[in-house]
Amino acid sequence: MINCTDFEILYADYLDGTLDPAARESVERHRQECARCAEFAEDVSGAVAFMERVQDVQPPPKLLTKITFEIPRGAPAIRKGWRSYVRPWLHPVLQPRFAMGMAMTILSFSMLGRFAGIEARQLTPSDLEPAKIWASLDNRLHRSWERAVKYYENLKLVYEVQTRLQEWTEQEAEERKQPRTVSNPSTPAVQEGKERK
Repeated sequence: MINCTDFEILYADYLDGTLDPAARESVERHRQECARCAEFAEDVSGAVAFMERVQDVQPPPKLLTKITFEIPRGAPAIRKGWRSYVRPWLHPVLQPRFAMGMAMTILSFSMLGRFAGIEARQLTPSDLEPAKIWASLDNRLHRSWERAVKYYENLKLVYEVQTRLQEWTEQEAEERKQPRTVSNPSTPAVQEGKERK
C-alpha cells in the first residue's frame, strides 16, 4: 500500500506507462480510495491532455545559428603565432576597469607630484627618483609644521595681549568707580574728619 506522497511521485510514471504491474495496481487502488489524490490525478491528467493538444513550436533559424556559434566547442583550437601568446596578456589590459584604474593611478601620482612641488612641465626622469620625491615631501612636511608652530605661537601672543588689555580695562574701570582719596601723611586728622562727615 502506498501513501499520498508516494502517489504524487509515482503518478508521472503511471501516466507515462513505465510502472511495473504491481506498482500500477497500487497507484490505481490509492486513487480510488483517496479523494485528494483523485483530484490531484485529475488536474495532472488535464494538464497532460492540454500539452498534447498544443502544436509543436519551431524555433526561428536565427536562434539555432546563434546557439550554434555561442556554445563552446570543448577545448579551443591551438593557434600558432605571436598573437596566441600575446592575447592572454592583453585581455585584462583591454578591460574598462583596467583603463579606469590606470586613469586613477595617473591622477593620484599627479596630485602627489603637485603636493611634492614637482611641476608637470619640469618633470624629468630624475624627478621621479624616490630619494628626490622623499626629500621634497620631507621638506614640505617640515615647512608645514613650522608654519603651524609659528601660527600657534602668534595666536598665543595675540591671546596674551588681549587678556592683558582686558585686565587693564577692568582695573581702570574699578579705579574709576572708587572715590579718590588724598593721601597726605602730615594731615591725618583732616582726613579722618572728612570720613566722619
